[in-house]
Amino acid sequence: METGTFGSNPRREDTIKRKKRLAYDIMRRELGIGSDGRQKNATRLLKQDMIPESVADTIIHYNARCYSGQFSDDGNFFFSCAQDFKVRMYDTSNPYDWKYYKTVRYHGGQWTITDASLSPDNRFLAYSSIRSIVSLAPTDPEDDSEPHMLDFNNMGTSNPRGFHSHFGIWSIRFSGDGREIVAGTGDSSVYVYDIERRQSVLRIPGHQDDVNAVCFGDSQSPHILYSGSDDTTLKVWDRRSMGDGREAGVFFGHTEGLTYVDSKGDGRYVLSNGKDQTAKLWDLRKMVSKEKADTIDPYRYTTRFEYRSNGYDYDDFRPHPHDCSLVTFRGHKVLKTLIRCHFSPPGSTDSRYVYSGSYDGSVYIWNMDATLAGKVNVLKATKNSRPRDPDLLAGTYDYWGRNEGKWMTCVRDASWHPNAPMIAATSWNGWGTTQGTCTVHTWNDGVEDDEAEPKVGRRVNAQLQHDERLYKSHEGRSRRHPVWYDDMMDDD
Repeated sequence: METGTFGSNPRREDTIKRKKRLAYDIMRRELGIGSDGRQKNATRLLKQDMIPESVADTIIHYNARCYSGQFSDDGNFFFSCAQDFKVRMYDTSNPYDWKYYKTVRYHGGQWTITDASLSPDNRFLAYSSIRSIVSLAPTDPEDDSEPHMLDFNNMGTSNPRGFHSHFGIWSIRFSGDGREIVAGTGDSSVYVYDIERRQSVLRIPGHQDDVNAVCFGDSQSPHILYSGSDDTTLKVWDRRSMGDGREAGVFFGHTEGLTYVDSKGDGRYVLSNGKDQTAKLWDLRKMVSKEKADTIDPYRYTTRFEYRSNGYDYDDFRPHPHDCSLVTFRGHKVLKTLIRCHFSPPGSTDSRYVYSGSYDGSVYIWNMDATLAGKVNVLKATKNSRPRDPDLLAGTYDYWGRNEGKWMTCVRDASWHPNAPMIAATSWNGWGTTQGTCTVHTWNDGVEDDEAEPKVGRRVNAQLQHDERLYKSHEGRSRRHPVWYDDMMDDD
């Protein structure tokens, strides 16, 4: 792990030494001291030390829970998905000066938007709900056409399916060539949809429970893909030999269902989050063969933990006897919702870290040896950052149970900018977690405030517009629902 695969990991003793080292490295770089090779290596180490911090540069407020948000691979684009069935898009070509782009909707959705995926050329955004329909919308702000509706239940006339085949989609991803979309669904299956043919070309009922997450193994190839399920397994599929429904291999190690999987993009390493309160790193070379996997019953090692309503009892945890993961990451909380984890990008961090959202309101950042490298405390950064109105809470279903409108934060997703020391965290956030936020956190060398404009901690609405009403006292109460709560976040 000290090789270049995941970046270097020099030892640190304390914060003071880190800051001295950082200042020293900057001085050497500015003076041009050392050979080209040494300067290049010093620049890489410099980027790795710039871990985003808890202070929020910007807090974007939504009137609905935020379920996911990601930067594009080139960093020029960011989208966030909310429970109001809207996807907001932003121009982030200057990561320190975001511009509102456009909003698209999912018509006829159920409960929320479950996932979204950007095409490799950034021209289209696919997004799903708990239905068999995926919406495909253009990202061009000048194109206001209705999104295309892709029916994953359509298998073509050669392979008709019965009327009982309705299912919800939990996860979607574009292939590296942009021609196909893979989906994980509530009918325990993986679907592959051909965009040009407008139909699903493959359905694999390869799991024993919901498939909560899918991803491709190589960003440049459509062949290898992964699927993570509530049956506790992470399966590997080869697109070239999926016709017989046989997986290429299986990863065992989680003792509860998987909530997310993320590929490093090199066709070798993959990361998963699980309801057993762990994230795990896997190597494709250590997967269990199909033949051996058939002899292992995954349900033998699980308690079927109900993560939506209970706290996790760590006394019940038993290590999986067939665990083939490389590293296990702990400390975060995977409760209430399908919380996501990711590899840090190669451009801004040299792929040195992995990170995850958490039910306790933070983003956890780990080194590859599972030690904690940093933590972004979104709860601390956002608490009381919008006024409180009890009538607004009364009209909203509180997934956490009635807690008298207590401010709560659950970070469901986070995205590290590919070219800057910046993390955007999307959360269920607010009084009773009935609203949502997208918070932008950057490296600021431990300073709580700065002299630059705009000031850190600014509060804006979904269109990035300043609204003084967001700064009203959170103790303020009204006897009726104030109109501005509705129109403040309106995208129309």
